[in-house]
Amino acid sequence: MGGPYDLRRPVMRVPVRRPALGSPLQLLLLACSFALAGYAGVRLLADDWFGVALWLVGAAVLHDLVLVPLYAGADRALARVLGAAGHRDWTGYVRVPALLSGLLLLVWFPLISGQVADRYRSATALSGDGFLSRWLLVTAALFGGSAVLLVLRSLRLLRLRRARKQRPSAVH
Repeated sequence: MGGPYDLRRPVMRVPVRRPALGSPLQLLLLACSFALAGYAGVRLLADDWFGVALWLVGAAVLHDLVLVPLYAGADRALARVLGAAGHRDWTGYVRVPALLSGLLLLVWFPLISGQVADRYRSATALSGDGFLSRWLLVTAALFGGSAVLLVLRSLRLLRLRRARKQRPSAVH
């Protein structure tokens, strides 16, 4: 009596929740984005479907087998170094500009490396030179801005600590 299979015990009913679908506007926007993605996929695969498929598979393999271990290892090393220095909370100030700089490098690598400068010039009538220096300037600006934000945050925390020390202790 009273065991887990006692038929006299009341059965607890778990309410079945219906999935949150969102508003009709969200559903319409989602349907439109799927339609646009489908149209782009059909247009992209119409000419050289094998080349596109090969590029997608190659990019996925390169990302998963080469890039993920590289940036995971770099992030782990950064966290370990900053953690040993007692500033593990600074990792975000290095991660964000490094991520944005890496993304820019990934997108613009053919032009940054100068591999397609002639093709770029023939297609746009613009010089393909200067992409490396611009990427380096953007990277420096990203890390410089991040350093400024870190200094401002540190100064704010320092002011808060000083204000806390100057307050008289509360009477209990």
